[in-house]
Amino acid sequence: MKVLIIVPAYNEELNIEKTIKDLKENTNYDYLIINDCSKDKTKEVCEKNKFNILSLPINYGLTSGIQVGMKYAYQNDYDIAIQFDGDGQHEAIYLKDLVKEIEEGNCNIAIGSRFVDKKKPKSMRMLGSILLTLAIRITTGKKIKDPTSGMRAYDKRAIEYFVKNPSLTPEPDTLVYMLKKKMKIKEVQVEMREREFGESYLKPLKSVEYMIQMFFSILFIRAITRKNKI
Repeated sequence: MKVLIIVPAYNEELNIEKTIKDLKENTNYDYLIINDCSKDKTKEVCEKNKFNILSLPINYGLTSGIQVGMKYAYQNDYDIAIQFDGDGQHEAIYLKDLVKEIEEGNCNIAIGSRFVDKKKPKSMRMLGSILLTLAIRITTGKKIKDPTSGMRAYDKRAIEYFVKNPSLTPEPDTLVYMLKKKMKIKEVQVEMREREFGESYLKPLKSVEYMIQMFFSILFIRAITRKNKI
């Protein structure tokens, strides 16, 4: 199968080399860095190393970056598109396991999950994750243990949904949309590193705002998704 790894990157000059090295050493898949108009030297580092990069003219945000990557995958006839963060927290060694689940027809979307066979640690952030898991279960009857994971593989049908519905995001509420469309989702146990350089865009206050937004989107927007329409 033809596989594309979409690597969204914003101000990742200190992480992007390590991320791409990891991808090259542990997979033979194609990759595309979506540089979201970084203010640091992310673009220069990528160009110096001759990485495959597409730079956006202004800072659109993560959703637009993933949408651009999905359109690229769709237009170039990829069978699988993988969302893989550029901050060095994801480990490429697990990507083959996600791809395998789709190749074997076990699912349409494979999530790299930290909590398939491990318990969530007790923290405010994990409380938000627990609430999102509950909201998804209420609206779909399905349990997603790691709804905020940014490591996800999508098959061709899921890629097409992204391309034809620009409201879809790389966030937990899209999983509800996909489940409503009768897509199969499977979680695969992975490990994730702590961010080594830079800061997450989700600061403490922003994290609370994000969790509330996702919770209400799942319960009151995605919950009413029609099964027969894109």
